[in-house]
This record gives sequence, structure tokens and C-alpha cells, in this order.
Amino acid sequence: MVLGLEIKTEEIDNIIILRLVGRLDASSSSLLQSKLNVLIKEGKTVVLLDFSDMDYLSSAGLRVLLSFTKKFDEKKGRLGVFAATDDVMEVIKLTGFDKILNMYKNEKEAFLEKTL
Repeated sequence: MVLGLEIKTEEIDNIIILRLVGRLDASSSSLLQSKLNVLIKEGKTVVLLDFSDMDYLSSAGLRVLLSFTKKFDEKKGRLGVFAATDDVMEVIKLTGFDKILNMYKNEKEAFLEKTL
């Protein structure tokens, strides 16, 4: 079990995949925020977040997701989230963020939608 948040990075066909392990909360959201800022500065336009190993998502984590969804949209890119666990998906749905975020059931589905 991971305390906090661990981020593993992969790149496939100019698409960045961040595999998140652990908790995205007030104490760890700045780690994801920093990573996404670097990717934007590097000119990356499509970033997919793998939530299959996410244990917990707080309002602070949701704010980071919302903020960067808007930033990638402005750059004509896409920030997507796939394979959210049932607990995390419940939080996303309860807050209505499933209608705002680019949500996908799995990695394959996320890859099928190239960019906007």
C-alpha cells in the first residue's frame, strides 16, 4: 500500500499516461499539479490519468483535475481519466464531475478518442 501518491509516467504515440497509485488529496494534489504543469510547459497536449490504483479522491484532487482539464482544453488538448475504481468513481459522480471531466472506462477507450 502506498501512503500519499505515487506517479508513474509512460509515453505512447505522443500520449502521456500518468499511472496514479494511492490517494489524491490535499497533501498529495500538489504533486500531480506540479507534474501536469511540467507537461504543459513541455507542450504535451494529451495526458491520460490511470486511476485503476487510486484509493481515494478528495475535493482538493477534484480541483486539480478540473483546473487542468480547462488548461488542456485551452491548448486544444485533452486531459482524460480512465479506469477509476468504484469508490473514486462514486465521488466523481456525486460531485457531477463525470459530466465535466473526460472519463473513460479503460485505457483502450481513452486512446480511441485522439484529441478534440
